[in-house]
Amino acid sequence: MGMGRDLYENYQSARRLFDMCDTIRGLCWDGPKEQLDITINSQPALFLTDLACAGALTERGIAAHGVAGFSLGEIPAACYAGLMSPPKAYEFVSHRARAMQECSEKNRGCMFAVMKLSADDVERVCATLPQAYPVNYNCRSQTVVACAESSADVLRQAVSEHGGKALPLSVSGAFHSPLMDAAAGSVAAYLEKESFEELRIPLYANVTALPYGNPKELLSRQINHPVLWQKTIENMISDGFETFIEVGPGKTLSGLIKKINENVGVYNVSDVKSLESTITAIGSGG
Repeated sequence: MGMGRDLYENYQSARRLFDMCDTIRGLCWDGPKEQLDITINSQPALFLTDLACAGALTERGIAAHGVAGFSLGEIPAACYAGLMSPPKAYEFVSHRARAMQECSEKNRGCMFAVMKLSADDVERVCATLPQAYPVNYNCRSQTVVACAESSADVLRQAVSEHGGKALPLSVSGAFHSPLMDAAAGSVAAYLEKESFEELRIPLYANVTALPYGNPKELLSRQINHPVLWQKTIENMISDGFETFIEVGPGKTLSGLIKKINENVGVYNVSDVKSLESTITAIGSGG
């Protein structure tokens, strides 16, 4: 925990963000972890932390020429790119989190990272099982599957029989699958009344792996459709991006990008220490 605390103490942009919600700020810094891990709290917390890291980079003179975000991360990416203001984006994230939590409580599900099988093999395995869906195409060696709780054991067995390994993820629902249809519908209805600003920089969408089109459609569809992360990064590289900075807690996406293409520069910013390291590395040419 302690997410964003030192950024709050050192950067005005982070302070403005975390001051939007005292409750979430307190959970980010002091927990308890079991409360922070609940969807209605974790999504706003990640939104604030991701955007605070990006804002600190901007304050230090490093601005992105294009952005992409994984799942929830697409919202702070959209905010950074100018699609919506931080208060408006925070309000949307809070609605999204409530809708997804309510849906996951009604449609109990889980997610597994499947290793050692190709995406095609994972698709074939899922096609033989009830309520099992490939949902995150992370890199060539990793595809995440979402399934109903009742399908979890048979999924693990089927993956093992095909020579793969299914590792359970610490999530509270079968996100990005048809089990989230009700949440996607709720978000679509919420977005129907909203308006958006013009993007300042390209924003690549989870569901298409291409620069944004219709925000209302893309932001609702990503809830019950797969995240095409490998294709997104490949398309960004084809479009000329050579340096990637992951913002927010952890280095998961940095690891995936390195697996997708080992020739690009990959950095991460999660706190003041990693911010300084990234600035130093970029300033020295890597």
